[in-house]
Amino acid sequence: MTQTQTPAFDLAAVSQQLAQHDATGIAPVDQWSPAFCGDINMRIARNGQWFYMGTPIGRQRMVNLFARVLWREGDNYFLKTPVEKIGIQVDDVPFVLTGVEQVPGEQGPELWFTSSTEDHLRADAEHPIRVSVDETTGEPSPYLMMRFGMEGLISRPVFYQLVELATLEPCDGGEQLIIESAGQRFSLGQV
Repeated sequence: MTQTQTPAFDLAAVSQQLAQHDATGIAPVDQWSPAFCGDINMRIARNGQWFYMGTPIGRQRMVNLFARVLWREGDNYFLKTPVEKIGIQVDDVPFVLTGVEQVPGEQGPELWFTSSTEDHLRADAEHPIRVSVDETTGEPSPYLMMRFGMEGLISRPVFYQLVELATLEPCDGGEQLIIESAGQRFSLGQV
């Protein structure tokens, strides 16, 4: 995806248009079919920081608003409103999970995650945890499925919390860390 400025794009106007939708919930972007209006110079870094034209977006409320209308098609990401779809760049995944709490649930312990954009969701069958390991460095990158095919990167401190909560179980070639949430079992990797 090329990063060219869309001549008609007005950050203030788009944020005002988005504010008309419920800012606390997720917009029904899966039901909208607007025309593609081009790409803008907006980027989400791997650490979850949003940038517009190379400058960090400092207003958290605006970032949260944009996160509510984020959409993914294949490897491309868009801000999507009822009337336009605008391409943006995402370095890894668009969300970062910055907190986790383990609480009792009907099917056993539940892990409730909080993102840097104020999403709250439970790890379960619909929102599984997966860990990708870098083949060169061996470093794990843990993710949680969020919505519309988009994932959130589980921050390092939160991953360490999960490791502390996990149990060791035998597996082919050694042992692995297993964590449970809402009746589901997720592997955090081999040790």
